[in-house]
Amino acid sequence: MTVKKISKLLMLGTGLVTLASCGSETSNMTGWNYNDPKNGGYQVTDYVEQETGPGLILVEGGTFVMGRAEQDVLYDWNNVPRRITVSSFYMDETEVTNTNYREYVYWLGRVFGADYPEVGKKALPDTLVWRDKLAYMENYVEYYFRHPAHNDYPVVGINWTQANDFCAWRTDRVNEFIMVREGLFDFDPASWQNENNFNTDAYLAGQYEGTVKVLMPDLNPTSAGERKVRMEDGILLPKYRLPTEAEWEFAAYGLLGNSVSERIVERKIYPWNGHYVRNDDEQYIGMIRANFMRGRGDNMGVAGSLNDNADVTAPVTQYWPNDYGLYNMAGNVSEWVMDVYRPLTNEDAAEFRSFRGNTYKTQVRDEEGAIAEKDSLGRIRYRNVELEKDNLAERRNYRKADNINFQDGDIESSTSYGSPPEDAEKVEKVMYDFGVTSLINDKAHVIKGGSWKDRAYWLSPGTRRFLDEKQSTSWLGFRCAMVRVGSPRGLGSN
Repeated sequence: MTVKKISKLLMLGTGLVTLASCGSETSNMTGWNYNDPKNGGYQVTDYVEQETGPGLILVEGGTFVMGRAEQDVLYDWNNVPRRITVSSFYMDETEVTNTNYREYVYWLGRVFGADYPEVGKKALPDTLVWRDKLAYMENYVEYYFRHPAHNDYPVVGINWTQANDFCAWRTDRVNEFIMVREGLFDFDPASWQNENNFNTDAYLAGQYEGTVKVLMPDLNPTSAGERKVRMEDGILLPKYRLPTEAEWEFAAYGLLGNSVSERIVERKIYPWNGHYVRNDDEQYIGMIRANFMRGRGDNMGVAGSLNDNADVTAPVTQYWPNDYGLYNMAGNVSEWVMDVYRPLTNEDAAEFRSFRGNTYKTQVRDEEGAIAEKDSLGRIRYRNVELEKDNLAERRNYRKADNINFQDGDIESSTSYGSPPEDAEKVEKVMYDFGVTSLINDKAHVIKGGSWKDRAYWLSPGTRRFLDEKQSTSWLGFRCAMVRVGSPRGLGSN
């Protein structure tokens, strides 16, 4: 490798990521220099802070009261107020649009269409969700997803599983873009076919050769002098994912605009201040703040004076953003979050980073302990952790992979504890009697926020509903999130 190439690699990430010069840092544990081949070449990255991924906005975390802020008109008692803390994280500025999702569908067709056409078909939104037995909706069935008039409208007809798949795909495409931008990969879309497409996990596992152009300098004196990018280099971004329910609700309120020192001076009902849904700013006085159904049979107001200017959905930047700069955290479409639904999650979940839905997995490995070969689509295979194989008996914090039902749905939390049903299938249904008296099971996921089809009650971020992970509707979309690593608000702040 030339000296010029090495110098370029030592300044990767437009100033955000650099490798410290030889001898400039010393271990305070051993006294040996970092980044020095003479001392073994242990490399430590001089890292400033996380790069903001495309489409994301930093949501500064903190404590807030999660749950009911409006009267419980349905008497569900499923959002009891509780104070929790949410870490800083990143969230999409808007809902995922038809254009965004068509890009995903197009990529799948281009990369997998010849040999695995079922991959692209599986990702397609269900456009038939628009149909109503007593309404004419065929125009939305035929044109909503494909026609350019709806390019910037939120994609609908997406189930929970499809939304998660989109987040995983987006992670790989963004990391691939970063590698191309930094000169580490060649830009060669024609070569991205079938298992040869870039996958972050496969690359880190050493199972992607693809379009690698330049390698990183390896200061290990026993190595060949070059290596692939590692997570320790700080170049690759964390994974895109759906937000948790707590993250979504915290971000929707945008309470940083209502705080003085450590005191929140006004609690919100909606993502804006006040108990009403019209704008009180003199410039926009009386204008509706969100896309929702004002009353029975009133989707958009009177001709010549449309109150929200949208009969169904609206462009994702149509209305005013909240104090974080996030659009449509009330109205337009409701949104999927990661959590599995339980009525009493607010009472059971942890006070820090609350979430229900953990199913712990690990990479599949071969007999020699190496990560198993990637699958035919170029992805690393995962399995649920197991008690004996993964030595979970020695752990204190968890003993099994699936913790969805912990304290709410498992046999220990039911009235049948001590005399469980003999039928294993009935054990799983003992708490909520799924299919008989309830629609709640481990496949039911939380939906947050109101939509174009809802009354104002659902615009309050504290409200919550659920839907099976394989179902979709014409009023339900999603947006992605990403963890914030390191400082909650940047190293330049106190």
